[in-house]
Amino acid sequence: MSQDQPALTGEDYRILGEIGEAHKAIRAELAKRIIGQEDVIEQVLTAFFSGGHVLLLGVPGLAKTLLISTLAEILGMDFNRIQFTPDLMPSDITGSDVLSGDDSQRSFQFMGGPIFANFVLADEINRTPPKTQAALLEAMEEYTVTVAGKRYPLPKPYFVMATQNPIEQEGTYLLPAAALDRFMFTVMVDYPTQHDEMEMLYRTTSRDMPPVQTLFTAEKIVRMLEVVRRVNMRDDTLKYAISLVRASRPENKFNADVADLVECGGSPRATQALILGAKAKAALEGRDEALPDDIRAIALPAMHHRILTNFHAEADGINSRDIVRMLIKQVARPAWDVREEEKKARRPIGQFFRDLLLGKARKRKPARA
Repeated sequence: MSQDQPALTGEDYRILGEIGEAHKAIRAELAKRIIGQEDVIEQVLTAFFSGGHVLLLGVPGLAKTLLISTLAEILGMDFNRIQFTPDLMPSDITGSDVLSGDDSQRSFQFMGGPIFANFVLADEINRTPPKTQAALLEAMEEYTVTVAGKRYPLPKPYFVMATQNPIEQEGTYLLPAAALDRFMFTVMVDYPTQHDEMEMLYRTTSRDMPPVQTLFTAEKIVRMLEVVRRVNMRDDTLKYAISLVRASRPENKFNADVADLVECGGSPRATQALILGAKAKAALEGRDEALPDDIRAIALPAMHHRILTNFHAEADGINSRDIVRMLIKQVARPAWDVREEEKKARRPIGQFFRDLLLGKARKRKPARA
């Protein structure tokens, strides 16, 4: 199954170019309200255009809700926010059959819950019981909701962004590994830099929230998502993604560290996330081929929540993110990808002398003692 030659149609290439332009336009509109958090925004956009869902991990007050609501506004999508609480029942989010009509003609009609929207924010998903979590996970996986034995389709596109508060864990219901596996990416949201925080405070305390422009429709976005799946990928790149995930499984004995520190490695969903995420990243940059570099760029959010470390790792202060970083460095790349990396590292002789004159030449690192 060779993917070396493009299989996209002329119309697909036109839409691929539109995706690249859309990426720039979306980032420009988001910048009106979201300061900094460049990596978070890029990973959320990549997951959305991959057709996946995102779990954000971060303390309150880091603009997680503002990010998804603004993104929905820019893309012309319906948006609902669900605050998950310990008393929330599945019917509170999925909807239920309601008796309606006059006395002569009364019947049950289905009234959809807040889960029926293009963009859904599941705020603090770990604060609701497993039964309610399961109702959301069914919607994420099947794109349908089952109520009283009847299935109801959800709107397309459908994107869930859940948040989990890493503090105040009393009375919470942590997502099990099988549930975490349903999220394409798990994204760490950190505090902003001092410069970004100052800019954010200036904007939010001295003027109203600026408006953003609605750039797309749901139909247009659905067509873009279809093209993303047809972005080309060579067999070598596909095998590289498979090798990364298989190396995370201790039974495959990739190295002594994985065998000693990992309890359970990435599932086939991890490989799917790597491939679709790499295709989406290429499409967002207007390219028709996903490269190994794209896989490395999204490997951390796509894999770290799917790798379970054991007590040896905990004792050594090693987490799953450290394992993924190690795999990125050690798993063998395709030979042509290594050569491309070496080309990037070399500077033309003319550029070297220009850098030397400007004082930018690289200095030789001193040898270690």
